[in-house]
Formats: sequence, C-alpha cells, structure tokens
Amino acid sequence: MIIRHANTEHAAPAKPSQFTGRAVGDSILPATDGVIINTMTFEPGARTHWHTHEHGQILSVVTGYGLICTAGEAPEALRPGDWVWIPPGERHWHGAGPDTFLTHTAISLGATQWSDEVSAEEYASAPHTVEGESE
Repeated sequence: MIIRHANTEHAAPAKPSQFTGRAVGDSILPATDGVIINTMTFEPGARTHWHTHEHGQILSVVTGYGLICTAGEAPEALRPGDWVWIPPGERHWHGAGPDTFLTHTAISLGATQWSDEVSAEEYASAPHTVEGESE
C-alpha cells in the first residue's frame, strides 16, 4: 500500500481527555490491522496523559526538543533523529519541552489505554535543556 499524503485534510486537535496543552495530530495511517501512524506537533509544555499501548509504540522525533517518561523513572530528553521503542503495556507519557515545540511520528501498535493527566510536578521534574547545552 502506498499512502500519498497531503497534510490539509488529516490534521486535528488532540483530545483534551488525552493531552495537556495544545497538540495537533496529522493522521498518516488511520487504524489499519491494529496499526495507527500519526505525526504529532506539540506546543511548548504540551504532553500526552499517561497511557499504554497493547503491542508497543515507536516514536521518531522529527524536530524540536521533547520529553518522554516511563512510570517510576525520570523523564528523558528527546531530540531530532531520536527513535524510541516503548514496550507493550509500559505506562508512559511524551511531549514538548517547556519552551519548545516538538514534532514526532508515532506508530502505535494495538489498542491505546489512556489514563490520568501528567501532574505539573511530574512534568517539572523533566530536564529543560538538551544534554550538553546550558540553560
């Protein structure tokens, strides 16, 4: 299957029940055989709520600076060119840094189970600069 894509008809604001702040999703491949592909653009400070994926998720960071956090661990920096594998059932969140936009392509495998909002305290514990750069 070849997907010819023009961004005009596929973009939609992210659902407030699943995201904090403003984010726009651009549906590249709607649910097909349990796979969904979206390019998401997060405004500064925007992030997903905590969630899991039935069969895992792959993120490819396109531009900007972002964060990802697995439950029980410290948030980690995301930068252009990074690829992330999130194993099945792993509770996590991801989004933009506090002062930067983030665009990533997400390949979600199986059903997504959404949970509670990431608290301001959880988000504030994230690194606010790219490693190797000063604030």
